Amino acid sequence: MDSGDQSLQRAIATISQSDPLTKLLEQVKLGRMKPSDAGLRAVTDSWLGIYKKVIESGGMTRQALHRIDPQPRLAVLIECGVLTGEQQMVTALRQSFERAVADATE
Repeated sequence: MDSGDQSLQRAIATISQSDPLTKLLEQVKLGRMKPSDAGLRAVTDSWLGIYKKVIESGGMTRQALHRIDPQPRLAVLIECGVLTGEQQMVTALRQSFERAVADATE
């Protein structure tokens, strides 16, 4: 495994550790937790920050970055009412991703 693959695997592992989709989103869908729940908000905010930090850490190719594109996960969280597209952290994550892709090598 080359260093690019290792960087991608580390990025995926780091992002996955705090991913609210894997555990908490099901609770929202089942009505056991509200999208505005303070605990869910804290986990989601932390995840957004970690995701942004991973993207900004550099060292990934465009292809690797596209594999960790935050947009699909953001779309699910927005659809469920956990996030809004206008939230500062959502906007910041999208902008960081776009910058990283633009600056990345093939």
